[in-house]
Amino acid sequence: MLIFIHGFNSSSQSGKARDLIATMAARGLGEACVCPDLPDRPAAAIRLLEDLIAQSDGPAKLVGSSLGGFYATYLAEKHALKAVLVNPCVNCHEKLADHVGSLQKNWHSGAEYHFSAEHLTELRALAAHPEHMERYLLLLETGDEVLDYREAVAAYPGARQVVLEGGDHGFTRFNEYLSDILAF
Repeated sequence: MLIFIHGFNSSSQSGKARDLIATMAARGLGEACVCPDLPDRPAAAIRLLEDLIAQSDGPAKLVGSSLGGFYATYLAEKHALKAVLVNPCVNCHEKLADHVGSLQKNWHSGAEYHFSAEHLTELRALAAHPEHMERYLLLLETGDEVLDYREAVAAYPGARQVVLEGGDHGFTRFNEYLSDILAF
């Protein structure tokens, strides 16, 4: 099973998720690819993802974007899985600290929630230090306006890294790397 893990305030309706699912379907593997709509609470999101991992016939494979890359790292280390990280968030618990108390809105569903100190505590508990670099493929664009790509480069030394000039946080060249993602 290939599990796409979307980013902060995103959903299964993200462009990357739809493109990945469509590519898998075109190869006759549509049922082997899932992208769940994650709860806003990190602990609940991880429980949902771990349930999917447990249901996989063989070792699950992960593709995580932004916050999804943070989750994918935790899961890859805990369950010895391979993960493709697309403009991943490193130390999300630190980056989202300023959002405590703010009203957040899912970009696709419009659902709103308050980002609380509990969200941050749950994120902190998921902070993993990647040790098995052979499990990771990083896809980074230097033009990411949300996250500094250099943090991911430094956090995953020895991992296979594709660093592309320009682009943005959405990783504009995702479709160009679908074959690489599936090969990995």
